[in-house]
Amino acid sequence: MTRLGRFAPLIGLAIFLVAVIWRLATPVDTNVTSKLDGTPVPAFAAVVAAPSKPAFSSRDLATGQPRLVNFFASWCVPCIAEAKMLNQLKERGVAIDGIAVRDRPEDVAAFLARVGDPYRAITADTQSRIQISLGSSGVPETFVIDGRGIIRYQHIGPIEQADVPVILARLEAAK
Repeated sequence: MTRLGRFAPLIGLAIFLVAVIWRLATPVDTNVTSKLDGTPVPAFAAVVAAPSKPAFSSRDLATGQPRLVNFFASWCVPCIAEAKMLNQLKERGVAIDGIAVRDRPEDVAAFLARVGDPYRAITADTQSRIQISLGSSGVPETFVIDGRGIIRYQHIGPIEQADVPVILARLEAAK
């Protein structure tokens, strides 16, 4: 057997590993789209999440004006960072409703006092039922809902400065 022949399996393995690593590092599609885009928000009831805030139900999302629905939690570290962007969106006139996931009213109130309160209304989701029905997998996560209560966009993860133009464009398109 030649010297090169002895190293052929090792060379083949190296080529295979490089191909696998390259493929894992560059996925085909990095966009995650909601399977519920274009469908009505699943029905849910209003449950008070914070003593100083009104709750809202799925019917309250079909009032003629688009809005953001933001899933958050007081125990969520990325939610703390996202609060600054949500407050900036509120200052720009964006209507934001919150859904507090697996949280207690006193913790939600303390969270809002600490990071600011961008929400028009907040509903509690103590068992993650609303979150699951909307196809949300974690917090924070934000949905653009049009004025008829139809899901138009799902943003996974915290909203950052680079995401604001996309979210504002989606809200504008939802009018």
